[in-house]
Amino acid sequence: MPLSMRAAVVHAHGGPNATVFERDYPRPLVKPGCVLLRVRACSLNYHDIFTRRSMPGIKVPLPIIVGSDIAGEILEIGVGVVGFAIGERVMVDPLPLSGVDAPKGMIGEMYDGGRAEYCVVYAPQLVKLPDDVSFEVAASLPLAYATAHRMMVTIGQVKAGETVLILGASGGVGTACVMLAKLAGASVIACAGSDDKAARLHALGADHVINYKTTTVMEATHALVGKPRITGTGGVDVVVNFTGGNSWQENIRCLKVGGRLLTCGATAGYDEQIDVRYIWTFELKLMGSNGWRREDITALIELARSKRMVPMIDRVLPLEDIREAERLMEEREVFGKIVVTP
Repeated sequence: MPLSMRAAVVHAHGGPNATVFERDYPRPLVKPGCVLLRVRACSLNYHDIFTRRSMPGIKVPLPIIVGSDIAGEILEIGVGVVGFAIGERVMVDPLPLSGVDAPKGMIGEMYDGGRAEYCVVYAPQLVKLPDDVSFEVAASLPLAYATAHRMMVTIGQVKAGETVLILGASGGVGTACVMLAKLAGASVIACAGSDDKAARLHALGADHVINYKTTTVMEATHALVGKPRITGTGGVDVVVNFTGGNSWQENIRCLKVGGRLLTCGATAGYDEQIDVRYIWTFELKLMGSNGWRREDITALIELARSKRMVPMIDRVLPLEDIREAERLMEEREVFGKIVVTP
């Protein structure tokens, strides 16, 4: 086995040029309690961009190989690992389960991840991958889809007959939310920033799409379902907002009496200002969802196997094109997930 590998490495925080593709980066050695994975697919998340730029209060060890959503084949098995075999197909739960030897933090953020030919993974993070689920599909599931599953299903309990307004609907988490809402039998109002994305959201199953570049989300929502009234008429049952950027003020004015706002992040900014009178007057619920659990990942694998819900993959690029992949992500020119293959 070669002593070097192809990898995309961040040596110092910064802009797009901070991600460097290297052809002879040192290959990692398997450790006790871990396996060496031959990476077959790794998907991008906006969290990767934050890791490359640096995040306030989080000290990322440098250099770092970013990439948390990983699928591949086991090449070597470290001392103490049982229940896995050489050549077995697996995907990675990005967050390690608790344990004495568990690494600290998330793979691809606090220790080297999947944007490389090889990757060392703590064995309890491995999830066995059925033969009928592709590496590309598996690598699209953990961060975006499992986060959406926990928010929409476990926490939000979206159900048939409800109307759900989804901001940022064209990205990885957003497309997952659209599909999960439709799978539950809800009516979906999706928000996107272009007519092309609007058309693709309609094709994905969204009942209505709002182009937030040409109209305000609140006014467009009121036109579709009516303005919320204290009598119970008008408004939507659920607003899904993981974008932030001071958008909650308008969003809560779209919710009907007893409505709920679901959030799992704030990609556009976390400093929100809201009129709290709407919260008590309309008895609204603000519900946070933090990441995912292993059961969210396994539930999604079964959905993918049955073809009831297959991740929306915008495109698959070779690892050499990692800067272009990041550019597409950073400039929001994607619909769904971007996957790189080392």
